[in-house]
Amino acid sequence: MDSTLKLHSNYGALHVLYRTIDSIIIFATLYFISMSYTNSFDQKSLLSVSYSILIYLLIAERNELYRSWRVYRFKDEAVSIFRAWVLTFMALVLLAFFTKTSENYSRVVATSWLITTPILLIVWRYIAKQILKTLRDHGYSRKEAIIIGVTENGIKLANQLKNHPELGINVIGFYDDRGKERLNLKDLPAPFKGNVPSALKLTKKGAVQHIYISMPMKANERIKQYLNAFSDTTANTYLIPDFFVYNLMQSRLSAIGNIPTISIHDTPFYGTNGWLKRVQDIVVSTCILLLISPVLIGVAIGVKLSSPGPVIFKQYRYGLDGRQIKVWKFRSMSAMDNGTVVKQATKNDPRITPFGAFIRKTSLDELPQFFNVLQGRMSIVGPRPHAVAHNEEYRTIVERYMLRHKVKPGITGLAQVKGYRGETDTLDKMQKRVEFDLKYIQSWSTWLDIKIIFMTIFKGFTGKTAY
Repeated sequence: MDSTLKLHSNYGALHVLYRTIDSIIIFATLYFISMSYTNSFDQKSLLSVSYSILIYLLIAERNELYRSWRVYRFKDEAVSIFRAWVLTFMALVLLAFFTKTSENYSRVVATSWLITTPILLIVWRYIAKQILKTLRDHGYSRKEAIIIGVTENGIKLANQLKNHPELGINVIGFYDDRGKERLNLKDLPAPFKGNVPSALKLTKKGAVQHIYISMPMKANERIKQYLNAFSDTTANTYLIPDFFVYNLMQSRLSAIGNIPTISIHDTPFYGTNGWLKRVQDIVVSTCILLLISPVLIGVAIGVKLSSPGPVIFKQYRYGLDGRQIKVWKFRSMSAMDNGTVVKQATKNDPRITPFGAFIRKTSLDELPQFFNVLQGRMSIVGPRPHAVAHNEEYRTIVERYMLRHKVKPGITGLAQVKGYRGETDTLDKMQKRVEFDLKYIQSWSTWLDIKIIFMTIFKGFTGKTAY
């Protein structure tokens, strides 16, 4: 499990310039393309570009595009720009589809706008970065930094800054109050310069702009001492504690009154993210249900004719925050276990009907769960819900198992497209499924959801372990 420290926070001074230039580019691109091809820029075009700017700025802010250029690589920014624009354009297409106005727009103009806009957005940022890099190479806007504490986190930080000189932060050395005999000074990415008082003396001369205090949390008194000491300088001071030992998942900086807090295990669907996920679920599930309605009718008839019993099987599962929900499926078995003991389907299971074997193998039995999505009980993408009996069994033997319920269960998920669907007849299989479920929660984004949906279409509906 990736235990990299990942804190989400509100960046106080977001650069208005970034937003302004992005908005101008989006507007100007559509304007010039429309004028070149149709020789007009009417009210509907103005409305479209207004919507696009609003949606793009919201998605871009969610992807943390409006942040300091000094801290993030350009490749990451370019990918984020491209993703944000593609999602914006998809939202506009869906809006035009549902309002039945798509025929009012030129496909040539729309396609040209789709292709040209992200190129221009990326190019202008690249030019700006090159200008800043040139200035830094000539000594302008370059920052000198020191790291207090020869620790694992401090070494990782120094390596990151060393490997990315375009960030403009130069680590001139490590400082530590411990004797050299207690430190591992071999292959340090920056030289060891001495003790903390000498670092303080250097900083007071104005030779250092950034101080990174990388100490273990147990060194509370020393951290407090260093913070007090460096408060007598003008350098920016940063604390890098060893939070990685906690396997952080969607951690977030927040405050209760004037007391700062850091959540260790949290949901990614906080605030606007929750609304974005819900809108995505409603739109996608509605479209899919409209498209597959003939299939639903055909499967329902097949279930009814193949064996006695109800068409829909409803089983209790654990949903968001561990609350019980009823999950709908097409019945594929003669038995309908829903109690304290639920036996998983196995290969050549005699309980599975012939038609049931077909719909289980092709995942057609899962289709009624799109109604669960509309009801708000499930999501399109998320950890697959397990029977209550299985939850009670595995929560005691699989580490961090219940954290998969920090989000709504899904019809498909990262574990399923990675091959961990169907029977979990060994503990290792369940551990791998939970590992991918938690990885999904830790790294969630709308783009990841889209990737999982497409991967499901091509390889996630069938599998050797789906009995």
